[in-house]
Amino acid sequence: MKILIKNGMLVTAERTFAADIFVEDGKISRIENPGTLSVSAEKTIDATGLLIFPGGIDPHVHMHLPTPAGFSSDDFYSGSRAALAGGTTTLIDFVTPHRGEPLKEALEKRKAEAASCLTDYAFHMSPVEWRQHLPEEIKACITEEGIPSFKVYMAYKDSIGLEDDALQKVFYAVAEAGGMVTAHCELGDEIEQLRRDYVQNGQTTPEYHPLSRPAELEAGAVEKAIAMAARANCPFYIVHVSAAGSLEFIRQAQQRKQPVFAESCPHYLLLDDSRYKGSFEQTAPYVLSPPLRKKSDNRALWQALSDGTIQSMGTDHCPFMMEQKRNGLHDFRKIANGAGSVEHRLTLLYTYGVLQNKISLNRFVELISTRPAKIFGLYPQKGALLPGADADIVIWNPEKEKTISAQNHMMHCDTDIYEGFKTTGAPEYVLSSGHVVVENGTWKGKAEPGRFLRRKL
Repeated sequence: MKILIKNGMLVTAERTFAADIFVEDGKISRIENPGTLSVSAEKTIDATGLLIFPGGIDPHVHMHLPTPAGFSSDDFYSGSRAALAGGTTTLIDFVTPHRGEPLKEALEKRKAEAASCLTDYAFHMSPVEWRQHLPEEIKACITEEGIPSFKVYMAYKDSIGLEDDALQKVFYAVAEAGGMVTAHCELGDEIEQLRRDYVQNGQTTPEYHPLSRPAELEAGAVEKAIAMAARANCPFYIVHVSAAGSLEFIRQAQQRKQPVFAESCPHYLLLDDSRYKGSFEQTAPYVLSPPLRKKSDNRALWQALSDGTIQSMGTDHCPFMMEQKRNGLHDFRKIANGAGSVEHRLTLLYTYGVLQNKISLNRFVELISTRPAKIFGLYPQKGALLPGADADIVIWNPEKEKTISAQNHMMHCDTDIYEGFKTTGAPEYVLSSGHVVVENGTWKGKAEPGRFLRRKL
C-alpha cells in the first residue's frame, strides 16, 4: 500500500525536523521537506501537531514462557498485538532449550510457537549447560540462523542457570564466534540460600521476595560477569538492571572502553519495594526478578538513562494471571515470576521521562528504538526513519491522556502493575511494515503475521 504521511514532526535519535514520508511496499520510500512530495498515494495521513518516531523495539520479552504455573499469559499473538497498540513494532524473545537439547532443535520449536506473532521478531539464544559441541552450535546459530546474541542466567541454577566455569566457557565460545553475551545478573547460590532460610523460618509472603534477592547480589553478579566478559574479550549486554550499585561497575567498564551495554525496564524506574507491603492479592503482581528496589535506585536509574550508562529500554514482559500467582500463596518462591508492560513502555517513558525533563525527546527515541536496533544488528532496517528502512512508524499524539488499567489494556492479564498511572502521549497511528494497525488511536488489526529477523552484529 502507498501511504503519504504529511505535516508531521519527525523525531530521530539525532534530530527533530518537519518532513513528509512516503511509504510503499512496506518500506519508507522517500522523506522530503513538507509539501514537496509529488506522489500518488492510496492513503494520506495528516500528522499536523503529531510526532513521528521509528517503531519501538523491545529487546527483552517472554511470550508463551513455560513455568510450573503454566505458560505466561500472553502468547505471541496477544503479546504482539498489545505491543503494536503501544507503539512497539519489533520484539526480541528467547529460545531456551531443555538440557541436552541441541540449540537448533529448540529454535525450530520456538519459531513454530511464534508463528502467530504480529510484529517482526528475533530471538536471543540461551545456552543452559556446557557440552563439548556447544561452540559449534553457537557458531551455527550466528552464521546459519542469524542469531548472534546469547543470554545466560547466573540465577535459577536448578533449571536454566550456569555455574561459573560453564559461564566463562560460554563467554569464550561466543566471543570466538563473533557474537554477544547477554546476562541475567544475580548471584544464584546466595539467593537460593536466602530463599530457603526465609521459608524455613515461616517467612513465606511476597514481602520476602525482595529480601531474598537483595541489590548487592545483583551488583556482585554484574561485577563478576563484566570481569568474565573482559577475559574473553566478548561484547556484553546486561539485562534488566535494577540497582544503583550495578551502575557503578557498568560505568567503570564503559570508561575502560570495554564493550558493555545495559538495559533497564520501566518498572525499575517507576515502582519501588513499598509495593510488597499489603495483602497477597495486592503484592503478588509485583513479584518479578530482579525485584523492585528503593526510590534511590529509581533516581539512579533515571540518571543513568540520561547520561548514557544505560543504552536500552526493555520490559522483560512476562505476565501471569492472578490465579497463576496464587500458586505461591503459602510460599513466595512458587509465585509465578513476572509482570507485563510491553503495551506501556513508550507512554510511560514519554510521560515520566520526556515530559518531566529527565530525558530528551531524541534520547527517548534512542532508548526505545534506535540503540537497541544498533546493539542487536537490526539497524537500519529497524530503528530508523530513513529511505529503505522498514515502514515501522509511530505517529504520536503528544497530548492524548489516559489512565492505565487492567480493564482497558490489551495485554492478556487480569492485573496491571501500573494500575491507576496517568499518562500523557500515545500512538495515534502505528504502521508495521507499511500496514496501518492503529488508526485514530484505535486498534485496527493486522491480518499478516510478522517475520523472523536474521541479524548480524
